Amino acid sequence: MMISSKSSRESRVESRKQTSSARVSDCPRSPALDPRPSTGAFTLVEMILAVGVAALVMGVVGGVFFTALHVREVTQAAVDQAAPVDQALAVMRRDLQCAVTPTNGTSKIVSGDFRVGTLISPGISQPVEIEMFTATGALRDGAPWGDIQKVTYELRDPADRNEPGKDLYRTVTRNVLATSLPSADNQWLLGGVQSIAFSCFDGSQWSDTWDTTGATSANTNLPVAVRVRIQLAGSNPVNTAPIEMLVPIDSQSRTNAVLNPTATGG
Repeated sequence: MMISSKSSRESRVESRKQTSSARVSDCPRSPALDPRPSTGAFTLVEMILAVGVAALVMGVVGGVFFTALHVREVTQAAVDQAAPVDQALAVMRRDLQCAVTPTNGTSKIVSGDFRVGTLISPGISQPVEIEMFTATGALRDGAPWGDIQKVTYELRDPADRNEPGKDLYRTVTRNVLATSLPSADNQWLLGGVQSIAFSCFDGSQWSDTWDTTGATSANTNLPVAVRVRIQLAGSNPVNTAPIEMLVPIDSQSRTNAVLNPTATGG
């Protein structure tokens, strides 16, 4: 009888424990008090690290982008500044390479003079630095001129007085057989020029002057080469050194005529 009573008591205690455990497990736990780790969201530290890394990456990308943009602007400015100079040098080189043989005071029709220095050219109000006859004229059906034309290069005051330096002009006269003073075509080549100088090489030395117009002139032929020096105006350090171009001239007239002893100094 005692054994039965004890067994009944133990069964009731066990039943109460199971009921209490069930009630405790059914109660919702607070996230702050739950010791088990949560796997459904980011922590605050992870969010701060992610934002910091993203800001660092965006800063690096922005720096690279603005550096590339600055380099592009500087390169574009340099190209825009060099384009007119390159164009002017290309035109000069073509005129010098196509220079025709000089007249030396004779009445040759398909030739003309070649002069370098501070000159006065007919039909041009400004002093010119070089005067030559060159075969660079364009042949057109509507123009009655040949390909030989007179070309001069000179510096003139700019139209805008606020611009530094002077403007470089190329003056072209197409009608070289005109009986009266022909009209000339003025072509603007380059602005902001402080000075321009031409030097001629005779095979042994350089000379700043050259003149083939007279029958007794010491220069009876074209120079072997011509050196062009252009000094740009302004205080930019890039423009302190002059721009130089050396043009060899292959067109030479050969003759067995005896030179005037007075002209040659013999």
